[in-house]
Amino acid sequence: MTRYSLCPGVCLLVLFLLFQSCGHKTNTLKKGKYTPDSLTMVVDESLQPIVDQELYVFKALETKARPKVIYAPENEAVNLLLADSVRMVLIPRELSAQEKQVLKSRNLVTIVNRFAVDAIAIIVNKSSNDTLITVSEVKKMLNGQAKQDKNIIFDNPNSGLVRYLKEFSGNKELKQKNIFSLKSNKDVIKYVSQHPNSIGIVGFPWLNDPDKDYADAVDNIKIVGVRNDTAKNASPDYFTPSQTTLALKQYPLTRNLYIVNCTGNMSLGMKFEVFMRGERGQLIVLKSGILPDNIPDRQINIVK
Repeated sequence: MTRYSLCPGVCLLVLFLLFQSCGHKTNTLKKGKYTPDSLTMVVDESLQPIVDQELYVFKALETKARPKVIYAPENEAVNLLLADSVRMVLIPRELSAQEKQVLKSRNLVTIVNRFAVDAIAIIVNKSSNDTLITVSEVKKMLNGQAKQDKNIIFDNPNSGLVRYLKEFSGNKELKQKNIFSLKSNKDVIKYVSQHPNSIGIVGFPWLNDPDKDYADAVDNIKIVGVRNDTAKNASPDYFTPSQTTLALKQYPLTRNLYIVNCTGNMSLGMKFEVFMRGERGQLIVLKSGILPDNIPDRQINIVK
């Protein structure tokens, strides 16, 4: 486990090793190398459970397609898009005005669409007595004013999740002595499952239908209920993340997930976006446990 800090040089090294481990050499990300059946996209690594399932079904339908995915922290995903190394990213935020201007200056038509609403889950060890928390307490915890006797655990310090938590807490840096970062959401879940004196913050899809390599860890944690005490006419109830609490806007720790597409109308990237935002793709989002942007219709036939 490492403290929440990572120098720029280490960031570049981690990204290079990530490309290598995914079977992509950095020199394969060349500008202008696009064909109707090929696609290289970069996805925020916290979205991997959803995108893996989307790609599995998409490739079964588009047998000639050759989509490739690089999972990387949000910062690196956006930087590769701005450098024109890739033309498509999936990230948990919209582009800033400055980032849009960079793409516009290259005469790139950029389409940004939401495909899901995600939940940020707070988890504790199964033996912990911490089962409820308010939004005010979460902000105090992230600013070192509460839960100082607990280790607060995040994923990669360059991830979209950490950016979200900085904005949520109003804290530019999360450098308190009890705040640590690991490599991934999966590592956070494993750590919390083994350490009763810890609190983890992860993307909710990582807790729904986990892979075998960390399913036992998920069984040894529990999700903390959150009450939004800062809202006008605040409800006295505590909520855990679910499609119901997301749809009714009861669970307060949420974020929108976006497809940023600069690949053009006739590209494989556009086909994949249409698939993800269509009925089949949105059903996969529904199965992941979070809220689809377009909830698929359910037809019921009643036979007498």
